[in-house]
Amino acid sequence: MFNMFKNQPLWEVSQSLSAIAMGMQSADIVIRDGKLINVCTKEVIDNIDVAIKNSRIVLVGDADHCIGEDTKVIEANGRYISPGFLDGHIHVESSMMSVSEYAKAVVPHGTIGIYMDPHEICNVLGMDGVNYMIEDGKRTPLKNMVTMPSCVPAVPGFEDSGAFIGPKDVADSMKWDSMVGLGEMMNFPGIINSSDHAHQIVGETLKANKTVTGHWSIPDTGKALSAYIASGVRACHESTSKEEALAKMRLGMYAQFREGSAWHDLVEVAKSITEEDIDTRFAMLVSDDTHPHTLVEKGHMDHIVRRAVEEGIDPITAIQMVSLNCAQAFHMDQDLGSVTPGKCADILIIDNLDDLNVEEVIIDGNLVAKNGKMCIEIEKYEFPREALNTMHIKETITPESFKIETKKEDSAEVRVIEISPLKVNTHERHIKVPVKNGLIQADPSNDVLKAVVFERHHYTGTKAFGFIKGFHIKEGAMASTVAHDAHNLLVIGTNDEDMSIVANALNECGGGMAVAKGGKLIGLLPLPIAGLMNDKSAEEMSKFVENISRAWESIGCDIASPYMTMAGIPLACIPEIRLTNRGLVDCTTFKLVPLEVE
Repeated sequence: MFNMFKNQPLWEVSQSLSAIAMGMQSADIVIRDGKLINVCTKEVIDNIDVAIKNSRIVLVGDADHCIGEDTKVIEANGRYISPGFLDGHIHVESSMMSVSEYAKAVVPHGTIGIYMDPHEICNVLGMDGVNYMIEDGKRTPLKNMVTMPSCVPAVPGFEDSGAFIGPKDVADSMKWDSMVGLGEMMNFPGIINSSDHAHQIVGETLKANKTVTGHWSIPDTGKALSAYIASGVRACHESTSKEEALAKMRLGMYAQFREGSAWHDLVEVAKSITEEDIDTRFAMLVSDDTHPHTLVEKGHMDHIVRRAVEEGIDPITAIQMVSLNCAQAFHMDQDLGSVTPGKCADILIIDNLDDLNVEEVIIDGNLVAKNGKMCIEIEKYEFPREALNTMHIKETITPESFKIETKKEDSAEVRVIEISPLKVNTHERHIKVPVKNGLIQADPSNDVLKAVVFERHHYTGTKAFGFIKGFHIKEGAMASTVAHDAHNLLVIGTNDEDMSIVANALNECGGGMAVAKGGKLIGLLPLPIAGLMNDKSAEEMSKFVENISRAWESIGCDIASPYMTMAGIPLACIPEIRLTNRGLVDCTTFKLVPLEVE
């Protein structure tokens, strides 16, 4: 496929590259005397030079004859020369930062390109939101490859989002220069049951000869998985076990091993490599979601490569999984993924393979980061007014908004969503909770909290009630407009007064996350861009996250990344049970079910 993520197409400069390789002309840059991480042959080769002209690699080997008077020489001095890292699946919005601020955070860690699925902002602002992300990304050296959101809303008929994306929208988007494929096809029931809508969306991508990415979140590895892959889905990041990852790779699907801020799947899926004697060409490492504090404290793809090594994966194999394997999955290895002649000059200089400390980052032949800092300035993008005004809730929220009526007298048996910390799946529990004066109550003494989802996009006034278990909160309430995938207003708490306080705080600031206790707002993380992002730096956002985390702790929450786990409660495409603005969704049968158990 044609790749616009470089300064010059190969056909335009091929004659010049060949001349320089033969010593007829001089290179712009020569990296001298490094240990080449050759991901093509899975080996480390000593005493290697790399010559660069403009944005492309000219020669790999002995480059003395490529050095002229104006050639810049970078002495590797025995350090490792590696291809730049690629993240094959990421939602930038989940970093809570704009694309430009995200780029500033990840490029110094060796990430030279991302395959971004902007379905969070698309669920709020539609195609306009996708374009805002693209325009923001153009200001950065980061290769911002985009996959068009495939499921907006994620589960039609079970939630209300801010937009609708159909086959024609997908077909139109495939003509955009920045579009390289289709974002995760979460509507796997539609695919395996041969629905027109789902297959037309995939079909428009395949017609454009672009890559379809997947979301197979159930453990079925039999005929249904074959049906899903047969539709054209090429990669999936939802494996949570060795068996799932292995089954996908055996069927020619790229298994994307996920290690984000909240979803830590590597510990299990790495076993598909470490415990089996298989070729790893269909294995990739991805982040999916990475929060600012993770980027500041641990890094990005460099951190994920280190984690893979900790789980027993060979370092060179791990680097293949974030370079060549990823580029091949998206049919872009003609330009990306290896340090070889003709490829884009996207190169890292790394001190050692134990710490994987990225010391220099070159993108398209330009030194853009050194010793963990950007070397270039990035212009700030001003988001349009409509992106900053997305709270459209019909009712005036008061404590009365959270009352749940029942005909029961002393107690009621209700369906409860039990979360699992650091895991995306939920479990349905049936639990008896107190009833007072005809109203169902939260039961924090038994870790059962009240939850409400308010529609916030079109003033519809719809809302739904549920109960949540697993946060261990003793008092207070929390709210978030980061609520996958429709991103309506989600409020969880022990009492109606605090729930009202956090809901109104987000309504007033344009969205984000909030915590209240004892009738007072004690934590606020404003995300005014679509209710999902802020344009502050990673360091500033990390402090915001740190403050909101302390607020969570003060009301009794003791799980890691609680806001990420909370954000998944309305995610109606993953089993077992979820809460959207339309009600409780049984995500195994895809039916709305009543709150009270009959």
